[in-house]
Amino acid sequence: MPAVVVQDAAGAALALALAGPRGVLLLSAPGAAENLGAAWFAAILEAAAAANPGVPHRGALDCSAAPGHALVALRLGLRLLVLDPRCPAYPAIAGAAAECGAELWPARPPALVLARLDLRRLGARNKLAQWLCAAG
Repeated sequence: MPAVVVQDAAGAALALALAGPRGVLLLSAPGAAENLGAAWFAAILEAAAAANPGVPHRGALDCSAAPGHALVALRLGLRLLVLDPRCPAYPAIAGAAAECGAELWPARPPALVLARLDLRRLGARNKLAQWLCAAG
């Protein structure tokens, strides 16, 4: 499943719209759990899914090296997190994630960063569409 870094509901919704049945991984910016919070990311995912019902997708929140934010994300129902494996609490967070059926990744996957594109332009939308078709 191709990955795109999203920072707002509009970008996430566009990625879902262009992904179609193949789906897309909506990835937060690095350290977004610390800066913007898990509830913010969950709201983005919810809004994008509501705008594109039935499109397969997953959301991955980057918690950097902040295990407390990872636990909050798990409590909010997020089921895919990225946490720095050098974090001393990584094994404990991995255990907590496994207990609730979530995944904990030690690294971010390759992803197209939507913030680097002007999605109002057709060329940028085409680049996103090409990434979604070719990546993964």
